Amino acid sequence: MNMMQIIKDTFEDKSFLKKTAAIALPVAFQSLLNTVVNMVDTMMIGTLGEVSIAAVGLANKVFFVFSLLIFGIASGASVLGAQFWGNHDVKNIRRVQGLSLLIGLTGSLIFVISGLICPEFVMRIFTDSAQTVRVGAIYLAIVCVSYPLTAVTNIHTSLLRATGIVGAPVVISMITILVNVIFNYILIFGKLGFTAMGVAGAAVATLIARILECILILALVYGKKTALAARLSELFGYSKSFLREYCRSSLPVVFNEFTWGLGVTMYSLVYGRMIDSDSVVAAMTIFETFQNLMQVMVMGLASAAAVVIGNTLGAGDKERAWDEGKKLICLQILVSLIFMAFILPTRNIYATFYSVSGTVAEAVTMLMVVYALYLTSKNVNLMFIVGLFRGGGDTRVGLILDICGVWVIGVPMAVIGGLVFKLPIWWVYAMVNIEELVKNVVCTRRFASRKWINNLNERIKA
Repeated sequence: MNMMQIIKDTFEDKSFLKKTAAIALPVAFQSLLNTVVNMVDTMMIGTLGEVSIAAVGLANKVFFVFSLLIFGIASGASVLGAQFWGNHDVKNIRRVQGLSLLIGLTGSLIFVISGLICPEFVMRIFTDSAQTVRVGAIYLAIVCVSYPLTAVTNIHTSLLRATGIVGAPVVISMITILVNVIFNYILIFGKLGFTAMGVAGAAVATLIARILECILILALVYGKKTALAARLSELFGYSKSFLREYCRSSLPVVFNEFTWGLGVTMYSLVYGRMIDSDSVVAAMTIFETFQNLMQVMVMGLASAAAVVIGNTLGAGDKERAWDEGKKLICLQILVSLIFMAFILPTRNIYATFYSVSGTVAEAVTMLMVVYALYLTSKNVNLMFIVGLFRGGGDTRVGLILDICGVWVIGVPMAVIGGLVFKLPIWWVYAMVNIEELVKNVVCTRRFASRKWINNLNERIKA
């Protein structure tokens, strides 16, 4: 591929840029809002001390695994939904909606039960610090109640996006995030006559926001009579060909995200057992908030890619999908280089926003340097796996790559670096990310083969 020619073609194709931006920017903005509120949460909780930061950070690892399961279900639904929408097949979109909700709600109950019945046992999986376990269990037992609401919200939001409704969910996110921040301030610190609840207040604020968000999303779906405004009977009744294609295209995404999330959670188990574990976990919690902030645009592009490619293939235009794929990779590389140029000169500033020790601040700064060096590889892999391959229905390749990357390379590297050689956290993080370089090579070859380009409508009819 001639990169300069692709760059030229990308910026000359105004229709493609407009279509991609119409999805990517609202998705990125929505993710940005969520990341900002997480950052504000961390700052507020940070005033309670490093143990509280570590406790909430580790408790949220449970939500991280759960959210990846739901992200997998929602992304899998979006793969089929985008292609069905390209063919204006509302009947099958509603079947995808129903089956995805059934799987998502069932999965969420497992997490709710464990969080309510044995929160301290769950926390001990991540750390052996008694104080961190105690504080984290308080937070987890409250916030886990919000998980089913998150499942309903995220699945509907993903399918709304696949059917061209992107802006309204962003407005809903803005409202609920504002509510979350306000209640955080009131309940954590005991304002307006309320008793100061500390980390429990942060959990209650999150629960209130999730309830509101779910109500507003369902009001949008049914109040505006969208393609997802289905009667109960329309959510069920699946043909053999539909179930076969759902299992073939969507379930690998679900399994991919969940097993990848479990692998990434293993990193947290290592971090929670390294020397000076509370400082290590606090540094990673602060750094990951920054990392999420940097990821909003690239994740927005990847999400847009899945919809753009899915709609194009649903309309039957495979050659156009190949051309759009090259342009999307080009955009992802350019965005990554811009971010790298921003991070490296400003790396010393971010940690100063938090009330932490010099040791934690130094670790955060070094983690940012490592992240910047791996940034392009990480983001291009994200575009390949989450964007192009999923949009093209080639979901099993992403499953194999992510599982092998985390479990064969990442987890062993974390154990060797963190527990065997007892290296500083930034060196451990650098070792873990070697997987990105390996995936980069394989993804590029898969993309060039064009085997990722599939019309799922044709496969169901067949």
